[in-house]
Amino acid sequence: MIADKACPMTTVECPVTTKRLVMGQVLVCSGCCCGAVSRGKPEVPVEWLKQEWRSRGLLEKLQLTISCCLGPCDITNVVRISGPGTEIWLGKIDRFELYSKLVDWAAESKERGALLPLPTEFASLLFTPFHLADK
Repeated sequence: MIADKACPMTTVECPVTTKRLVMGQVLVCSGCCCGAVSRGKPEVPVEWLKQEWRSRGLLEKLQLTISCCLGPCDITNVVRISGPGTEIWLGKIDRFELYSKLVDWAAESKERGALLPLPTEFASLLFTPFHLADK
């Protein structure tokens, strides 16, 4: 049984709660490989993302986290989107246009009050970093 709305993915009671519940979190890798233009990797527009997130008022509903490394490092410019019952991994985000579409998606999700399906441009960038159990 789900014991608490703050822990929708667990079957045990959550002893810690927060007053700041969000509908999702977008984690953007900008570490040793992602965004390393000096090593020939595509840029991650970190400052632009933070500015857009603030100017569009997204932080209250969708947390933006810039991470040093999300792994896996053989896939550059990784983004992870998490929410209740949702975990999406994107890799090889190699154009500013894709980051712009990600921000537009986040703004629309905020307006609708739920994480919307990602634009079709992201379909070819989906991956999982986890070993899938044999069926």
